[in-house]
Amino acid sequence: MPRRRTLSDEQLLAMVLALIHAEGPDAATFAAVAKASGLSGSTLVQRFATKAAMLRAALLHAWDRLDAQTAHLADSVAKTPEGAVALLVGLSQDYGDDAAAYGEGLLVLREDFRDPVLRARGAAWGTTLTAAVAQCFGSAKAPETIARLMLSQWQGSLTWWGFGAGGPVAAYVETELRRFLSAVEI
Repeated sequence: MPRRRTLSDEQLLAMVLALIHAEGPDAATFAAVAKASGLSGSTLVQRFATKAAMLRAALLHAWDRLDAQTAHLADSVAKTPEGAVALLVGLSQDYGDDAAAYGEGLLVLREDFRDPVLRARGAAWGTTLTAAVAQCFGSAKAPETIARLMLSQWQGSLTWWGFGAGGPVAAYVETELRRFLSAVEI
């Protein structure tokens, strides 16, 4: 008879993600996760088989959370240009206000690019996010094009914030997105 799990998969994957965010993806070894979770290394091997599988499972869990957050925000904002700003500012909240920590978080993006399953998940999220932002520009001539441009502006603003780190990321992103809307006269 199998033993009852002391940690659910969700709890364990959250611990792996916390380790990844604190120390980088390379630090998420069976030994480090065993120490953080209190589970044995052999238990982790039974659950995931390989470090790569554990990392993928944790990052897929992160994508699940981002998908849920995106859906919640997309449903809750007004379908206006201001709603698009609110959606993207809302998605920026979890980046924190420490540029160095944000930069470390980009190592997770590297893992998403390396793994074809994770890369596909990111592409699917991009399609969903583009559609949600495009709904906020429904009366414009080319709402999907405006959405893609705004998403590029959003990602660029995160990078520029990281270099300048002049205040909270959400305030910087909001200012930059409002500049974008003003420049494209929306």
